[in-house]
Amino acid sequence: MPVKIRLSRHGRKRAPFYHIVVADSRAPRDGKFIERIGSYNPTTNPATIELNFDRALDWLQNGAQPTDTTRAILSYKGVMMKKHLLDGIKKGALTPEQVEEKFEAWLKEKEAKVQAKMDRLAKGEQDDTAKRMEAEAKVREARAQEIAKKQAELAAQEAGDAAEEAAEEAPAQEADAQPEAEADAETETPQE
Repeated sequence: MPVKIRLSRHGRKRAPFYHIVVADSRAPRDGKFIERIGSYNPTTNPATIELNFDRALDWLQNGAQPTDTTRAILSYKGVMMKKHLLDGIKKGALTPEQVEEKFEAWLKEKEAKVQAKMDRLAKGEQDDTAKRMEAEAKVREARAQEIAKKQAELAAQEAGDAAEEAAEEAPAQEADAQPEAEADAETETPQE
């Protein structure tokens, strides 16, 4: 019975979520499996990988063959590196202390790379947010200027309309005042 380490797809359309399983190679992709050793979520950035390191290593040492994608996942998590180093012990090329030392150094380097990527993504996100806020502030300022300009035009137009109305009312008042003045003048003249 050839055993494979492979992915079993779960999740909805366009939102995949995978279980990392050990299964018979003849079993269907999402069918019967021997053991579930982890999960993989490719929709996050960086991808979220949860893996039972020891069980994955045991299955590899017992002859389970990973598919291409799971090989990349196992390599990313260091299972393939650990297997390679343990094979060095079997051949007599390395001691267990050397294996642990090399694996710890590799693990620290890998964690540093992953952290650097996460920091770079976070910084890029902050920069994008700052740029959007700056662009929005410019748009808000331009809108405020347009509103102030329209209000100034409306105020000037209202002042012009008020001046025209005052100008129209002034001759009418003068015309009304002239007959009264003439009537007063007529009444004053006979008294003299």
